[in-house]
Amino acid sequence: MTAAIDVKGLRKSYGSLEAVRGVDLEIATGEVFALLGPNGAGKTTIVEILEGYRRRDAGTVSVLGFDPARRDRALKERIGIVLQSTGVEQFLTVAEVIEMYRGYYPAPRPLDEIIDVVGLNEKRDDRVKTLSGGQQRRLDVAIGLAGDPELLFLDEPTTGFDPGARRRMWDAVKNLVSLGKTIFLTTHYMDEAQELANRVAVISAGRIVAEGPPRSIAGRELSHTIVRFRLPPRAPALPRSLKSSAATGDGRVEIEAADPVKVLHELTGWALEKNIALAELEVARPSLEDVYLRLTGGEAEAAE
Repeated sequence: MTAAIDVKGLRKSYGSLEAVRGVDLEIATGEVFALLGPNGAGKTTIVEILEGYRRRDAGTVSVLGFDPARRDRALKERIGIVLQSTGVEQFLTVAEVIEMYRGYYPAPRPLDEIIDVVGLNEKRDDRVKTLSGGQQRRLDVAIGLAGDPELLFLDEPTTGFDPGARRRMWDAVKNLVSLGKTIFLTTHYMDEAQELANRVAVISAGRIVAEGPPRSIAGRELSHTIVRFRLPPRAPALPRSLKSSAATGDGRVEIEAADPVKVLHELTGWALEKNIALAELEVARPSLEDVYLRLTGGEAEAAE
């Protein structure tokens, strides 16, 4: 499949600080790609270079066949950018704002289609100042779609959203995928990356430390299952076969299980025999967040 974005050996420094250190990325046409990384990892710098707002120090970059550093008008007409916040006239209606931005492009997407894709049909004649935070964010996406771009950059699209608003934004992104758009997403929500992205890359200290589908990145699909539960006070010791692979702390127990069926059979049999309640019992493979924290040394994700 043709690459919408092709990056090789990308480097960028700010004085003595090397923010991006030899990054390689290839993003296919029609793909949703998520870039994850803690504050200061370099992801904002990479995105700004791809968008043409910042110049690189070294490496090659191709976005839809163009070098974004040249800032060609032909490239600008084919990409859409949704920043973390967008300032628009608060007294215009939703339809008026989108129509204004459509006027900047030679072949804009039809107004009604844009409003439908982002789920603002019921708000099309409402003034921007009356929209909720989630609705305003969907309007930001609508503005990014005004020129009917082939490639859309979404920068932290659901930061600060309540769960319902996040789900509605996810639906809007999935609508874009159905239209064949390529999406470059930055997010600090692991479940968001897992829900939306075909592939994710984790950047730490200016380098890509892992890349692949969310389900298998960094060998996640091969990781042992974790059995978690809480024992009541003064519970007897676990059987020796379970205790050897168990980690305890704050009243909770975690057992790393290569064969979870066998472990659960032994654990629940022991609990029934001893009449012990296994509170908060759960079985799970390492989450994308677990993998992310391991790859970045436990650094919490934050917007740059």
